[in-house]
Amino acid sequence: MPTKKGYCRLCWLQASLEAKTNGEMVVLAPYLARLQCQQLFLARMHRIRQPGPLLGKAGRRKLRQPIPPEPTHPPSSWIQPSLLDVPRDYRRFDRRRDQDLDNPWLVRARRAARELGAARGWTHWTLREVDRALVIALSGFTTGDTVRYCELLPALRQRGLNTRRTSEVLDRLGLFEDDRPTHSRWLDRKLEGVGPCIRHDVEDWVRTLRDGGPRSRPRDQHTVWSYLGAVQPLLLDWSNRYHHLREVTREDVRAVAASLQGSEHHHTLSALRSLFGHCKATGTLFRDPTARIRRGRRNYGVILPLETEEIHQAVAAATTPTARVIILLAAVHAAQSKTIARLRLDDIDLGECRLSLAGHARPLDDLTRQAITDWLTYRRRRWPNTANPHLLVNRQTALGTEPVSRLWLTNPVRHQAATLERLRVDRQLEEALTHGPDPLHLAEVFGIAEMTAIRYATAARQILESSAEAEPMSSSSTHGLTTDQHTDEPTGSR
Repeated sequence: MPTKKGYCRLCWLQASLEAKTNGEMVVLAPYLARLQCQQLFLARMHRIRQPGPLLGKAGRRKLRQPIPPEPTHPPSSWIQPSLLDVPRDYRRFDRRRDQDLDNPWLVRARRAARELGAARGWTHWTLREVDRALVIALSGFTTGDTVRYCELLPALRQRGLNTRRTSEVLDRLGLFEDDRPTHSRWLDRKLEGVGPCIRHDVEDWVRTLRDGGPRSRPRDQHTVWSYLGAVQPLLLDWSNRYHHLREVTREDVRAVAASLQGSEHHHTLSALRSLFGHCKATGTLFRDPTARIRRGRRNYGVILPLETEEIHQAVAAATTPTARVIILLAAVHAAQSKTIARLRLDDIDLGECRLSLAGHARPLDDLTRQAITDWLTYRRRRWPNTANPHLLVNRQTALGTEPVSRLWLTNPVRHQAATLERLRVDRQLEEALTHGPDPLHLAEVFGIAEMTAIRYATAARQILESSAEAEPMSSSSTHGLTTDQHTDEPTGSR
């Protein structure tokens, strides 16, 4: 056994016990010299605190103070209005000087953090970080104040504390204000330099795209960003010549269409149609300049199957249970990355071997079923108390209920030729090549749109026709080679 100055650990514990019994806390050497017996300990018995003062470093360390009980009387309804709105600098917070553990708002926030952590399955370290962050944010808090995100973020990052979970607790109590750049600030930045009359119509159009209207549904945020990004250069150009969108003519739109090609041409005309269609519906202009201007069909790239070596490299890169589940869902079930990220535990029935992808039920094969079982075993061991209903979780999402990001989802096949999108496309193309280029079959198996199924069926038909044309040529070459071998004439003379 390892010893210290010739004495084992039990000797030091016995000498400390006798010194504490005699009330002396000076030196343990005399007690070690006259040690004649040993007090045996059961498991973890030495960790039970004995009555009396603590010895050594434990005697110099202050014990953690328990959370005081929440006050029974509600906070006063009278609020002292602030004279000046001075931003707070939480980075100057000193726990020894500034902490106020008896603050009623801090007591409520710490209890709310413990309840939320128990419901979400937060770890001990996460609860500890959130508790420290709440002490920083609410030690000097008074009724009527708010905790702003941009003021609290530098202090928490400086100390390495969890900002996201702290903001959740503060938001539940109504004490948090998210003052990060909002949609209006983004819109002001994008429309800087646009004429006032044109800007008024464009702002109304963007808000309708984002929030929806009486006869339109709200669009995805990425659609709003891409539409405004497509028309922003045109709006700046028209602002130098016109005062209102009703002055834009068909010749202007035709000039824009002639200067663009491919998918950019199709996307820009779609955004302009949406903008002028909204203006005509709201009565700000009388004639739509984009009417009867054909966008044309979008030119898609040629769909080709993946090489066998590329698929083997992607499979070899799947070394974790998470990566195997992601690659199998894309390569076997042709699931999009967004669908994989939003896949929930209720969508998987291991007993009946059924899988629901974006509302479309599919049979679950043995390989994918085994990969999902291995992942669930790892997830249960890694995050046993998580309340996240999604199938895939990571260190961040295991503490909440949101899905994983698409960027994290593509990590297993990053820098690979066979990406998740190419694996999905290759699976659908392989189905069309195996069972025939039938769009109805593809739409039924994968639950895709009709035009998408027709596109894959057309690509499969082209590949089959090119293969059929190449077979007679290879047969003729083989027949010619055979004839040359059976004739006595040399090949060079022929």
